[in-house]
Amino acid sequence: MRTMTLGVEEEFLLVDAHTGALVPRSPLLLERAVPHLGARVQPELNECQIEVASEIATDLADLESDLAHLRHTLSAVSADMGTAIAPLGTHPFSSWRDQRINSKLARYREMEDAYQVVARQQVICGCHVHVGIDDPDLVVAVMNRSRTWLPVLLALSANSPFWSGSDSGFASYRTQVWQRWPTSGMPPTLAGRAEYDAVVQELASIDAIEDATFMYWYVRPSDRYPTLEFRPCDVCLDVEDAVTIAGLVRALAWTSAREEEVGVAPPLRSREALDAAMWHAARYGTTSTLIDPELPMTRPAEEVVDVFVRHVAEGLDVHGDRARVESGVRRILARGNGAVRQRAAAATGSPWAVVEELFARRDRVS
Repeated sequence: MRTMTLGVEEEFLLVDAHTGALVPRSPLLLERAVPHLGARVQPELNECQIEVASEIATDLADLESDLAHLRHTLSAVSADMGTAIAPLGTHPFSSWRDQRINSKLARYREMEDAYQVVARQQVICGCHVHVGIDDPDLVVAVMNRSRTWLPVLLALSANSPFWSGSDSGFASYRTQVWQRWPTSGMPPTLAGRAEYDAVVQELASIDAIEDATFMYWYVRPSDRYPTLEFRPCDVCLDVEDAVTIAGLVRALAWTSAREEEVGVAPPLRSREALDAAMWHAARYGTTSTLIDPELPMTRPAEEVVDVFVRHVAEGLDVHGDRARVESGVRRILARGNGAVRQRAAAATGSPWAVVEELFARRDRVS
């Protein structure tokens, strides 16, 4: 098996630099950021959100430098507008009710018209990792095999405990909001790309979706690139954590492709059990237990994370990522994921303290 390329998309919230509240200024930010970042900065569904995309990378150090550059550039441009970007899966106190859909784009107008409150509630930010795979059938095989491990990625990245000023009780409440889309969730097991295309065609023919870009599974074949796109993760507080997640995702894709190539039996776990494992990871993150990816039982989260890292060890080694990723995983487990850190900040008084802490870190937004 050869090495694989990867790329990362990060979504951010846009907040007022003084109050920390969400503000609908992304159209202006986009206009000012495009001269610096070109097509790598993109609008999102809501006017208080914005997205950036890394270059295609082979080396994690290059990816880290690129993501830091994107964050710093957006931060500098937004500061001139009296705003700031917030790498949070959900906002700690502003309500979705006070935001507005980006109606300048026909796609988003049509989504609001079709999905109504479900669309308006999507004031959430994720981190999407693309892994380069040229063979369309192998893309689907890797999608099938990687599903079992997606809850571990979600637990490590969870960064959205608050919703409209209240602690949701979840490490990733973003996941609960995301699941309201009719085509979200865990993908089914598919025989190959032809079957995937048939599913897309069937859904489009009954007006459930317009095209493949509306397939909101946790992992899906990209409609634009020869990649498999992993979508279960919250946007991370730090670039370092995002790079750790990206390294794990690439190693998982490589391991799954290798298992397909040599004929290792795929994991046997029902879609219902996989959905339950995702819910469990969203609820508890890394602070309690996770559902074992291979056995019908729960285990301490750190043990399951260790099983995952060992499962993808060869994929890490092939790309020269083992030391960097293992160190990053240890860092997340020791310090806590974004949800743990947000709650620690909020424990000093209120969810406002989460944004206050972000402002204190403004010069080191990466």
